[in-house]
Amino acid sequence: MTNSSGRNASIQFNSIFMGLLLLVLTGLLAWLSTRYTYEADWTRNAKHTLSEASKQMLAGIEGPLQITAYAREREELRTAIKKFIGRYQRIKSDIELHFINPDVVPDEIRILGINVNGELLIKYQGKTEHVRSGSEQEFTNALQRLLRGSERWLAFIEGHGERSSVGKANHDISEWSSQLSSRGFKFQPVNLAQSSIPDNTSVLIIAGPLVSLLQGEVEHILNYLAKGGNLLWLGEPGEMHGLEPVAHYLGIEFLQGTVVDFASHLVGINDPTITLLTEKLYASHAALEKFSFATLFPMATAIATDKASGWKVKPLLTTAEHTWQERGELKGEIGFDKDTDIRGPLAIALSLERELEQTDGDELVIKQQRIIVTGDGDFLSNTYVGNSGNMELGIRLINWLTHDDNFISIPVHTAEDLQLNLPPMIAGILGIGFLIVLPLVFACTGVFVWWRRKNL
Repeated sequence: MTNSSGRNASIQFNSIFMGLLLLVLTGLLAWLSTRYTYEADWTRNAKHTLSEASKQMLAGIEGPLQITAYAREREELRTAIKKFIGRYQRIKSDIELHFINPDVVPDEIRILGINVNGELLIKYQGKTEHVRSGSEQEFTNALQRLLRGSERWLAFIEGHGERSSVGKANHDISEWSSQLSSRGFKFQPVNLAQSSIPDNTSVLIIAGPLVSLLQGEVEHILNYLAKGGNLLWLGEPGEMHGLEPVAHYLGIEFLQGTVVDFASHLVGINDPTITLLTEKLYASHAALEKFSFATLFPMATAIATDKASGWKVKPLLTTAEHTWQERGELKGEIGFDKDTDIRGPLAIALSLERELEQTDGDELVIKQQRIIVTGDGDFLSNTYVGNSGNMELGIRLINWLTHDDNFISIPVHTAEDLQLNLPPMIAGILGIGFLIVLPLVFACTGVFVWWRRKNL
């Protein structure tokens, strides 16, 4: 009897002790949770975690960042904003978030141009940017515009059938221009028959003219280059449309013909005039740092250089050894002709640099001039710019030309496509299955169960 009572007391004591220990451990864990946080994103592609682009952008911001959210006192909206900004605050602790009810300050709303309930106003070193959606890409692009500093104006030559920076046609380059605009670049069309190139131009862009430029227009371009202006020349196979003096000034030559690359069929492309480049074919160049995406170049031509031109020339993009410059007609069976064609590797994009001495008031300064010439402009067209790394390559080229080297390795962040697009036949089968077949199966099962129970 005594042993039984002792065992019961021991069991009760152990139960009480374990209960108290559990309470202490629970309290300790609760206290630790207030001091330390740990989060894990197990979603596909970590869509609830900041991208590397955003993290790199935050790393380049020195000093505090102030964010004012003009949101009405609705708990759901303000909580969503706190969670969204919290993702950035965990990377950069000196981001300050304040809330203002827009209904209380109507005059301030009108002056600032606040249009959306929940709109964010980002302030950094006296500059401001608006964010009107909870999109990471829009927010990170706003940070990039704040960091870019002075305005970057891109001047597009027009009036000769060039690819348009605002046109929606397949051959235009509006999608690329839109991405640049979201990162703080500004655009100005330039008709050289009516005016010269503006002095505030950061990069002049020649995007595949279809008719010849006049001699006076070419003189404007040459004067711009002589003064140290930066240039992006998107060349094409065939005629140069009056730009021969510009090529001569740069010491380059667009070779006759078109690059042929049969390796593109490995990725499902059956057009040998589309050149496929991969990481090993990119030059060691600041504009291509940490760039590993494949790129496509339809109807490209090779570019030769004169090493005695006075420019520091680097091949930027080079085709593989199996490619060649086809000088014959692109019809019928295409094959390499050793008597007329040129075997690869071939340079289809070059970078040119030089230093110029210029006077700034009473001082003599050294200006670094940067130029990129490509043998293809289609890779930035609305048709092809969305393929693999074409868009990122196009943005990298502009960042390098505008001397924004800190932004070159920041990748283009795009939202994951969450839409499910099914062929009509598959969609029909799924529809019939869920709307007709499954309900019939359930109904028949119910009738069968009822019949069995009734006859037992």
